[in-house]
Amino acid sequence: MIEFKGKFISPREVITYLKNNLQIKELCNNILYQKIINKAAEERNIQITPEEIQIEAERLRYEKRLVKASDTLAWLADHLISSEDWEAGIRDSLLSKKLAEVLFGQQVEKYFWENKLNYDQVLLYQIVLPYQNFAQEIYYQIEEGELSFYEAAHIYDIDEIRRNRCGYEGKFYRWSFEPDIAAVIFNAQLKELLGPMTIKQTSYIFMVEDFIPAELTPERYQEILNKMFQEWLTAELNYLLYA
Repeated sequence: MIEFKGKFISPREVITYLKNNLQIKELCNNILYQKIINKAAEERNIQITPEEIQIEAERLRYEKRLVKASDTLAWLADHLISSEDWEAGIRDSLLSKKLAEVLFGQQVEKYFWENKLNYDQVLLYQIVLPYQNFAQEIYYQIEEGELSFYEAAHIYDIDEIRRNRCGYEGKFYRWSFEPDIAAVIFNAQLKELLGPMTIKQTSYIFMVEDFIPAELTPERYQEILNKMFQEWLTAELNYLLYA
């Protein structure tokens, strides 16, 4: 039984809730993923030491501002876990990271250079409009200087948040777009007016603020490593289930 603030919940109730809310498959996948990780790590003699767990626990306490031991105990109690449960979770997380590094750490740089174009980014503004004719009219008004791109976005964009940001949409990778759209955007001049383009029955006017060439930063290294590791896990799970 699970005790939660004086109330008791049975394991059967937990499983029933997960099934009713279509969460049981994800849970089962994650459990099987951990079994795959444990087996692969054992085969490669990959281990997590108590010192590594302690260092990561201290990092997490600092991150969560759990200054005193009593703060940590209260936090654990609020999450319905013991210190042993927490350390086991830390161990699983560290084992996953260490296994990913062993399996794919030396392949990340090669993968990055082979796919470098896909990691180029663009800082993009856009105006999204419901109709092609309307978008064409707004395009001509901007082109003729009757109003600026930012004014048009603030007045006419269909999304309130983007209106408030005067069309600012953010950073995008090349692979975020369909190939034909990416080709237009990534070959544009800065501040060039692009469009109108119809995507899924909605019209877009784009403007490129800046291009950000791909670099293998620590963040991107981790992103690629995680991608390769997740693809491996998925393949291993499929083999386990369907071979």
